[in-house]
Amino acid sequence: MTYLLTNATALTALQSLTQTQNALAATQQTLSTGLSVANASDNASYWSIAQTMNSDNGALGAVSSALKVSSSMLSTFNSAINQAISVVNLIKNDLVAAQNPGANLTQIQGDILAQQNSLLQIATGGTFNGQNWLNGTVNGSTAGFMGSASSLVGAYTNNGGVSTISIDATKVSLFTTGSAATSVQTATGGILGATSTGYSYSVLGATGTGQTVGLINVQGATGTSVTNLTNMLASVNNTINQLENAASTVGAAQEQIATQQTFVSTMSTNLSNGVASLVDADMNQVSTRLQALQTQQQLGVQSLSIANQSSSMILKLFQ
Repeated sequence: MTYLLTNATALTALQSLTQTQNALAATQQTLSTGLSVANASDNASYWSIAQTMNSDNGALGAVSSALKVSSSMLSTFNSAINQAISVVNLIKNDLVAAQNPGANLTQIQGDILAQQNSLLQIATGGTFNGQNWLNGTVNGSTAGFMGSASSLVGAYTNNGGVSTISIDATKVSLFTTGSAATSVQTATGGILGATSTGYSYSVLGATGTGQTVGLINVQGATGTSVTNLTNMLASVNNTINQLENAASTVGAAQEQIATQQTFVSTMSTNLSNGVASLVDADMNQVSTRLQALQTQQQLGVQSLSIANQSSSMILKLFQ
C-alpha cells in the first residue's frame, strides 16, 4: 500500500542513513584522535581509570627527573671523596718520608699544608645545585642546617605517595663548619676536621693544644717526640678508612638510585601500556570499519533516492 502524505519507505531509509552517518562521524573522530575512549561519555569507567593512570605516570616522570638529579649530585660527592682519598694518601706518603733520617721536615710540612688546602678546596668545591654534604652546606645555608638523614625522592604510588631514599649525611661530611671555614685551621668537625676515638690527630683543624696546622706538625715531631709521627700516620690511616666508608655510603646510594631508575622506567612503560589498552583505538579495525560505513552511506543515499521516487510513480497514475 502506498500513501501520498507519508512515505514509510523513505522514512526507514532516512533513519538507516542517519544511523550510518552518526556511526561514520564517530569512527572518523576515533580515526583522527586515535582514541576509542576520548571522553567520559564514551566509557566512564575506562576513562576514569585511564586518567588516574596518566596522572600517576606524570608523577613517575617527576620522580625520574629527581632521580637523575640525585644521581648527578651523588656522583659529584663521590668524585670529591675519591679525590680527597688521593690527597690524604699524599699526606700519608709525606709522613712516611718524614720518618726517614735526614728528611727535610720543612719542605715536607710545606707539602702537607698544600695538600690540606687542597682538601679544603675539594670539600668546599664539591657542590651540586646548592647542595654540599661534604662541608654541611644545604641550599646555600652553612653548617647546622644539614640533617643526619637526608632524603632523596625515590618512588611514587597513588596510595602511598612519595617514598624516599635516606642517607646519613654525617657519614660523608668531610668537615662541618661549612662555608665559614676559610683556612685549614678553621675547618673543624667531620671526617677531616675531628679526631676519632683512640687517635690524637686530625687531617684538618687546629684543635690540639700547642699544635699547628691541622694537628699534623712534622717539624715539631723531632727528638723525643718522634713517636708522634707514628701517631700521625695512624690517624691519617684512620681518616682514609673513614673516607672509604663515606665513598661506600655514597656508592650504595648511587646503586639504589640506579635500581629505582630502572624500576620507575619499567613502571612508567607499564602504565603507558595500560592506558593504551584501555582507551587507544585499534587503527586496523577503525580503518576497516570506516570503509564499511562509507559503503553503507553510499547505499543508504541510493536507497533513500529510490524510496523518494515512489511519489513520482503515483503521479503517473493520474496522467
